[in-house]
Amino acid sequence: MGNNTNHNSINDQPVIGITMGDPAGIGPEVVVKALADTAIRRCAKFVVFGMDEQLRYTADKAEIEPFWGRHQHEKISRDYPHKVVVADYDEFSVPPWVREPTQVAGQASLKFCADAIDAARRGIIDAVVTAPINKTSWKLAGAPWPGHTEMFAKLCKSRRKAMMFVAGPLRVALATIHLALFDVRHKFTIGCVFEPLDLLNTALKEYFDIETPKIGVAALNPHAGENGQFGDEEQRIISPAILMAQEQGIDCFGPIPADTLFLRAVNGEFDGVIAMYHDQGMIPVKLLAFDKAVNVTIGIPIIRTSPAHGTAFDIAGKNTADPSSMMEAIATAVKMVNSKKTRKAVKIKAAADAE
Repeated sequence: MGNNTNHNSINDQPVIGITMGDPAGIGPEVVVKALADTAIRRCAKFVVFGMDEQLRYTADKAEIEPFWGRHQHEKISRDYPHKVVVADYDEFSVPPWVREPTQVAGQASLKFCADAIDAARRGIIDAVVTAPINKTSWKLAGAPWPGHTEMFAKLCKSRRKAMMFVAGPLRVALATIHLALFDVRHKFTIGCVFEPLDLLNTALKEYFDIETPKIGVAALNPHAGENGQFGDEEQRIISPAILMAQEQGIDCFGPIPADTLFLRAVNGEFDGVIAMYHDQGMIPVKLLAFDKAVNVTIGIPIIRTSPAHGTAFDIAGKNTADPSSMMEAIATAVKMVNSKKTRKAVKIKAAADAE
C-alpha cells in the first residue's frame, strides 16, 4: 500500500494543515463544510489549527455531526489517530456574535498561521491551507505583515515570493501585490516582472506537471503602450524582464495587451500569465471562477494555498457561506504535494539508475 500512487493508504497520504482564519469570519464555516465532504477527507489527513469550540458551534448551526478529534495545539503531531484533528487553541475566546475586526481575533489567526508555518517547515504537515484572515484584525493585533503572503515569506526566510491564482484553466501570478494603483508606477522595476516569471515557471513544472510552461506577460498600459504613446513601461521594464527570462530558458511572450491576453490563456494558448498589478489579474480570475479560485504563494519552501475570498463578516454565522473555494484550495494543495513527491521519487530513481 505504501507505493500506491493514489495515496489510498492512510499512512501514505499527505498531511494537510488548515488554519481556521479569523474566528469572527466565515473561516470556521468553510473549513467545517469543506472537510465534511467525504471525498475531500479520503485524499489526505488534516490538522486544523483553530478553536474547537468555534468549529463545533459552526457544525451545530450547519447540522453537521462533528467528525474530528481534538488535541492540544502545543502537541502538534503527524501521527494523530484521526483523519481530521483540531489542534485546539482554547486560550482564545471570540464570542459567536462578534462579526467585525477585533484584536483577539487577529491574535488568534496570527497564532494559527505561525504555528502552521512552523509545522510545515519541520515536516509535521506537508502543506498549509489558510482560511481568510482580516487585515484590520491583524493590524489591531500588531502584525508586522499586511497579509498571508508577506507573513509566509518572512517566517520561511524567503527573499523571493509571488502571489499566484488558479481559476479553472487560468493561472495568474502578480508582478506587484498590495500597492495603491498610483504607487505602481514608482515602484515598478524589471525585477518586479522577472521574479514572478521565474517563480511561476518553476511552480508550473514542480507542482502542476507542466514540463515546458508557456507564459504570457501582460502589458501595463492600454494597447501595450503603443510604442510609448501611452507610457513607456513596456519598453523600459517589461520587455527587458522578458528578455532576461528568455535568456534563462523560460518560454515567455509579451508584453501583450491585457484585454486580449487573458482570453488567449483561457483558450489554451498559455499555461500561465503574469499580471502587472492586483486588479488586472484578479478581475479575470474572479470573473471566471469567483467561487472556486485558489490563491497560491510561490517562491517559498513550503506549499501554501488559500481560498481567493475574504472573511465576509456580513454573512458570517448565517450558515450561507459557500465552501467551494476552500475545497478547491485543499484539492490544489493535495495535488501540489503529490506532484512534488512524485517528482522527488523520479529524481531519486534516476540518480540510483545512473550509479
